[in-house]
Amino acid sequence: MKISVTAESTIDLTKELLEKYQISTLPFLVILGDKEFKDGEICSTDIFKFVEENKILPKTSAINKQTYKDFFAEQLKESDAVVHISLSSQMSSSCQNAKDAASELENVFVVDSLSLSTGIALLAIYARELAQQGLNAEEIFKKVSERVPYVQASFVIERLDYLYKGGRCSALAYFGANLMKIRPQIIVKQGKMSSYKKYRGSMDKVVENYCKDTLEEFNTPDRSVAFLTYTTATEKMVDEARKALESAGFKNIYETRAGATISSHCGEHTLGILYINDGEKLQK
Repeated sequence: MKISVTAESTIDLTKELLEKYQISTLPFLVILGDKEFKDGEICSTDIFKFVEENKILPKTSAINKQTYKDFFAEQLKESDAVVHISLSSQMSSSCQNAKDAASELENVFVVDSLSLSTGIALLAIYARELAQQGLNAEEIFKKVSERVPYVQASFVIERLDYLYKGGRCSALAYFGANLMKIRPQIIVKQGKMSSYKKYRGSMDKVVENYCKDTLEEFNTPDRSVAFLTYTTATEKMVDEARKALESAGFKNIYETRAGATISSHCGEHTLGILYINDGEKLQK
């Protein structure tokens, strides 16, 4: 059985990794003023330049049901079934639109990742590995869904401007963070982004402390793969995160840049480490 593994562009994988794991993607739309672009046609740098010049945030548009249906139908021309890993249903209506489209087709299974960015990628890679082992689409859907709660997706951000302007944090939290020069950790929990720990200081040092704390708290990882994902970052920020993941024993550490959709909500100098924290469970 040939299985197509798919996701939206919010998976934030490089072209090389999409090809390596045979993952097909469907782009979100990003609106800059009166112009509309597909995620991938523009990058995080374009987003930040637009915001700097125009003092307004870009908008992102959910993928509609018909677009999903057409996309899935095209995949089924080449495959026997589709397993789609969707952006969290708590962050976008796209997941429900994908499920609605799948309900009108045969052999299309939609997993609500309850995550974002390379948190989605971790599940998609697992789906591809299961497909290579010969599991059918329904079995893959079940096993991937079981791993959803164990995805550790978090990141630290330099400023709350984008989250505040996008309505994802309160004015009090925004002004307090700026006044105290707080660099908050945002964690994805039950499909939603929530403020977690707070750091102060340069982002280089913040990243070092964030990685240390995260790996100590979520300390039963599946060490086969981890992601180091950022919108923009200094060389030191990236080095600190990579060093932490290497010390933790991850076999494959992939570095990726967040795409236009994710960058539209997080802003510059946002960096996260992401992995599936069910290593202990796998060993039993």
